[in-house]
Amino acid sequence: MVKRIAILGSTGSIGTQALEVVEKLKDKFEIIALSAGNNTNLLIEQIKKFHPMFVSVKNENDAKIIQDKFPGIYVFNGETGINKIAELPMIDMLLVAVSGKIGLKPTITAIENKKDIALANKETLVMAGDIVMKLAKENNVKIIPVDSEHSAIFQCIGDSKSVKHLIITASGGPFRNSTIEEMEHADLSETLNHPRWKMGKKITVDSATLMNKGLEVIEAHHLFNFKYDDIKVVIHPQSYVHSAVEFSDGSVIAQLGIPSMHIPIQYALTYPDRIEGIETESFDFIKASKLEFYEPDFDKFPSLKLAIEMGKKGGTYPVCMNAANEEAVFAFLEKKINYLDIYKITNDICNRYKGINNPTIEQIIEEDEKIREITRNHIKEM
Repeated sequence: MVKRIAILGSTGSIGTQALEVVEKLKDKFEIIALSAGNNTNLLIEQIKKFHPMFVSVKNENDAKIIQDKFPGIYVFNGETGINKIAELPMIDMLLVAVSGKIGLKPTITAIENKKDIALANKETLVMAGDIVMKLAKENNVKIIPVDSEHSAIFQCIGDSKSVKHLIITASGGPFRNSTIEEMEHADLSETLNHPRWKMGKKITVDSATLMNKGLEVIEAHHLFNFKYDDIKVVIHPQSYVHSAVEFSDGSVIAQLGIPSMHIPIQYALTYPDRIEGIETESFDFIKASKLEFYEPDFDKFPSLKLAIEMGKKGGTYPVCMNAANEEAVFAFLEKKINYLDIYKITNDICNRYKGINNPTIEQIIEEDEKIREITRNHIKEM
């Protein structure tokens, strides 16, 4: 049976790789809808190749350009547009590959419409994990993680109920061997020079600060219903072990592979089946004979510790941390602040914040917008 898929964020890193998977497995999938931000030229090429029935873009002018070029498809725009895609009755799965809070509402909309989710958007669970997972359970919807770490844990756990610890691996980023003094003078090009993965700029900065790993701990807490104290982070520079699970009898199962997002993307789309798709380099145990593992250095990477602390507080505290960090990263990408200022700003905002327990989605969105404005003003005053 052909699986009918909609992709939010089709022109981004995950979206483009997902379409490469789909192109290789043409008999398995049908692309029903695509959404993109401002990369209209790439989206047009994707439309020509995959012939979606529906498309959504960020602004109205781009929507008009695409509608004129492809009069036979339905074109939406803005946040309303991606929500319309999420509620389409003919889709079987929604791949949420957009970055930022924009992924939250369409994920909830798709769940309420009983569509399975392939999730590659961190903010959805960081901001509203309790609500999203509860909704998924109520609607009998599968949320299948796309991130390599969570996909690895998902594969290792299987149907087992006797898991003791989750072990999330991290490459350590570009500054693993740097001193704090060296990091103080790190420029944008150094920060974006990730040693193992090619990703978008925002997530690459988060990987350099290890905030990305803190967000993943929060995600894992919600995805797998695990206490924070039972989720461990381990630095693994080679990035061959994507994550692992320790069982109650002391045995550990790890998922290994070359650093390629095609593998977890394909697994999410084809689950529960494993099929031959894009040809990737086979994992070579001889070449990978040296595997190193280290404790994370919280002094050098305090963002990791902060994220876990905010996750433990729960409520809207992760919303605050995520919003403040994201605005600080945007400022760094625009060269308005220094690398170490990202943590300082995020920590300052979190220390002043008074959270809400058991928030509604509306409260979460309101708090997110409020914190972003506070953070932007804080940056202006620096």
